[in-house]
Amino acid sequence: MTTRSTRGTKKNTRNLILFLCALGVLSAPRIDSRPSALTQDQASSKRVADRLRALRDEAEELTGREKTILNELRTLELERQITTEEIAGIEKDLKTTEGQLAAAAARTASLRQSADTAGPDVEARLVRLYKMGRAGYWRLLLDVGDLQSMGRAYRTAAALTQLDRTRVEDHAQTLEALVRAEVELATRSRELGELRSKAAAARLALDRAVGSRAAYMKSLVSQRDLAAQLASELDAAHLRLQAALAQSPAGGSAAVTVPIKPFRGELSRPADGIVITRFGRQQAGRLAGIEFVRNGVELSLPEGSPVTAVHDGVISQAGPFAGYGSLVIVDHGDGAVSLYGHLAATSVNKGDRVSAGSRVGSSGRNTVGNPTLYFELRVDGKPVDPLQWLRK
Repeated sequence: MTTRSTRGTKKNTRNLILFLCALGVLSAPRIDSRPSALTQDQASSKRVADRLRALRDEAEELTGREKTILNELRTLELERQITTEEIAGIEKDLKTTEGQLAAAAARTASLRQSADTAGPDVEARLVRLYKMGRAGYWRLLLDVGDLQSMGRAYRTAAALTQLDRTRVEDHAQTLEALVRAEVELATRSRELGELRSKAAAARLALDRAVGSRAAYMKSLVSQRDLAAQLASELDAAHLRLQAALAQSPAGGSAAVTVPIKPFRGELSRPADGIVITRFGRQQAGRLAGIEFVRNGVELSLPEGSPVTAVHDGVISQAGPFAGYGSLVIVDHGDGAVSLYGHLAATSVNKGDRVSAGSRVGSSGRNTVGNPTLYFELRVDGKPVDPLQWLRK
């Protein structure tokens, strides 16, 4: 009877040990729940995408228009701007990807070092556990003779089992993370190579666009009949602008908060630049022998320079206008408006209210390809010499 009881106790103990071991083996691994990092440049990327979309839409619209010199020049300029924007976007992606590649390489190196350091210890523990048999550390319970010692042995076996399980799980997670990091590293390396190839192709396209525009301008300068045609088209564009100003429902109707007339000679300048063409009749620069009547002035300044409103008002026009590139018109009320032409990009929309010094866009290039801002000021509905109204 005693022998059967002893055998039954040993069997129950063995079953308990196996059950506890099973609990240890089946414990759920810890899951890395770190949130993925959000892109910090989303707003900037959206602006670039919107800018490219606007340029492409304008280029698409021009394909359906009459073939004129002005439209051809604008098409060539849009091609240059689109390619320039694409290059800027690619270079930004390159910088981001290079940073991601460096981070992935550092993460891979760190994980590889952790795996190499922990690997031998984990292997040694697994070998020791294998030699101890299926019972593992729970064999300690069989070598004690009283309940107090059994309690200590149980806690020791539990702690050692948990320690081994944690180390094995940590090592397994490190190896899994290492595999993911190596995949990410390979992906980033491939993306970087593709972006570099894309950037090289875009720069070649930009060179072609610049060359095409230069060749076209050379033909205009060398052929007087084409130069005369361009002058005629510019005059027509000038008349269309006058008509648009006269017919604009916003012209002179903006609520006057601060009248412009008291600020004659004190208006802030629209941009930092050098005056290259003045108000009135002027020679057309590279187009020798051709003259234009200018209702405003042109400032020479680096492309992309900020352009700001000279006085408080409401935006009545913001977008492409034949002969003026992208054009912004600010209605200052009481028959006063200011015009900002040859912009590379606009930063306002029709109906926006702006104050003096508010950015309305960035400078671009004029019809013949020079980095220029066209600025015109009208008071009482009539063009005036802007230099007499701007601060010296």
